[in-house]
Amino acid sequence: MYRSHNCGELRMDHLGKEVTLSGWVQIGRDLGGLTFVDLRDRYGITQLVFNMDDKPELCEQARKLGREFVIRVTGTVNERSSKNPNRPTGDIEIIVTSLDILNASQVPPFIIEEETDGGDEIRMKYRYLDIRRSNVQQNLVFRSQLAIQTRSYLSDLGFIEVETPVLIKSTPEGARDFVVPSRMNPGEFYALPQSPQTFKQILMVAGMDKYFQIVKCFRDEDLRADRQPEFTQIDCEMSFVTQEDILNTFEGLTKHVFKALKGIELDDFPRMSYDDAMEKYGSDKPDLRFDMSFVDISDRVKGFDFKVLDDSEYTVAIVAKGAADQYSNKDIKKLTEWMQRPQVGAKGLINIKYLANDEVKSSVGKFYSDEVLNEWKTDVFNAEAGDMVLILTGEKEKTQKQMNVLRLEMADRLGLIKEGDFKPLWVVDFPLLEWDEESERFHAMHHPFTSPKKEDVQRMLNGDHETMKALRADAYDLVLNGSEIGGGSIRIHDRDLQSKNFDLLGFTKEEAEDQFGFLLGAFEYGAPPHGGIAFGFDRLCAVMNGQSSIRDFIAFPKNTSGRDVMINSPSNIAKEQLEELSIALDVKEE
Repeated sequence: MYRSHNCGELRMDHLGKEVTLSGWVQIGRDLGGLTFVDLRDRYGITQLVFNMDDKPELCEQARKLGREFVIRVTGTVNERSSKNPNRPTGDIEIIVTSLDILNASQVPPFIIEEETDGGDEIRMKYRYLDIRRSNVQQNLVFRSQLAIQTRSYLSDLGFIEVETPVLIKSTPEGARDFVVPSRMNPGEFYALPQSPQTFKQILMVAGMDKYFQIVKCFRDEDLRADRQPEFTQIDCEMSFVTQEDILNTFEGLTKHVFKALKGIELDDFPRMSYDDAMEKYGSDKPDLRFDMSFVDISDRVKGFDFKVLDDSEYTVAIVAKGAADQYSNKDIKKLTEWMQRPQVGAKGLINIKYLANDEVKSSVGKFYSDEVLNEWKTDVFNAEAGDMVLILTGEKEKTQKQMNVLRLEMADRLGLIKEGDFKPLWVVDFPLLEWDEESERFHAMHHPFTSPKKEDVQRMLNGDHETMKALRADAYDLVLNGSEIGGGSIRIHDRDLQSKNFDLLGFTKEEAEDQFGFLLGAFEYGAPPHGGIAFGFDRLCAVMNGQSSIRDFIAFPKNTSGRDVMINSPSNIAKEQLEELSIALDVKEE
């Protein structure tokens, strides 16, 4: 028997009991007559005691144990004289009577504790050691529990889990595909799915009514903290539903997993239109954990002989509560330089400080009198003494994005975001199409299968170019703490309307038939009204735990270059394999 209990299980109730434990040596401490060893497994840490007076040979053996040795011990549960209140097993220890070394270990390249000295790259190379750290293990446990709770909730609502193909057809819309050559069909390629979108719509045509899948998806994109080349979605679709039905169903799922896994009861989720989100926050995924909404002052600032603002398309402000006394001119200069970085691209930053006794200081005081600025204080900004107003100006869309960056930065600097605070919302009524000046064609805001709102259908079929820009979709995103964790739409279920959308997106009839003929054909056999949503499963794990990176919630993630440095992938393959696949490449000879 390797173990009678795990290393997180024993308590005072087990005093005097003989037990067997197995695990990894966390650390050893030699105190002369006594040697202490912390034994670790996934469940916790238990302190072992080796007594030189009672068993000198055993104590000598324990002194030679290195970090990460795998051992088995048998001994008696004893009450600790010096208890550790920070450890669930901290009231007891094991007086060891036998020790077996199951496997020795080299000295690990970094400390295997919650606070480690290992950098990202070295920890990813030795991921099997990194996963031994309790915080990484708990992230993976949380991921497992989230999947179980999701399956349970959706199953209770009558959803059927269906697996869809991984080897599919490449399509031109969306991100770049990962492609897989076919040996049996020389010169032809499969693609790995960016999502199961068309298959889940086909399942609705097939009458499955309620589908879900916790599914791997693949996108050949540049990486960042919340993006990986392969990721997981909670993918869902329903038939005979309205947008309201879908929002209520998956708001319920979100509330359920928060209650089950975090013990948090979320209030009903507010709704916000895409247009309002952009006007108030400059983002379609606003963070509502703090206020600091935008104030459009484009009209109020004109006519004061300040050419920069007189000639500007758009001028917007935010109010940083209580920041006037915290920010010196030197601090504001640094903040301005931070905003002028190429990553943000602001041309400058205007400030107004409202101090005590109606005193006001501003970087544009030569153009605007104290009387005017104090009039704006309550009339425009709803500000108080001690507040600082920050102003950006320029092209509307660019300036909104820049102000969104500044808003988030100021919230961070002023400590406005409370740990453990969760503010979800639905962003609805997205534009159906986006016009791209460079390619001179429309792109789908979500994807090509999104339905226009009912009142816009005829305008879509018969409208002109400008009408198309104004079309609104039955599309929605679930936003949590400034992160999009889910998105979906009501789908087009009519062949003619779907064909019209392909026309608007620049597909020829032949291209549409070649790429999506199977779906268009299916619509001719009684396709029901349907819609759905997909949650970013990895991102939901991270956001629910207050983290920005998804990598620690994935067992074996890729680095920022898309490489798995543990197994050294991607890698070259043998020339013979390439020949079998009918691929001619210059392969370096070893």
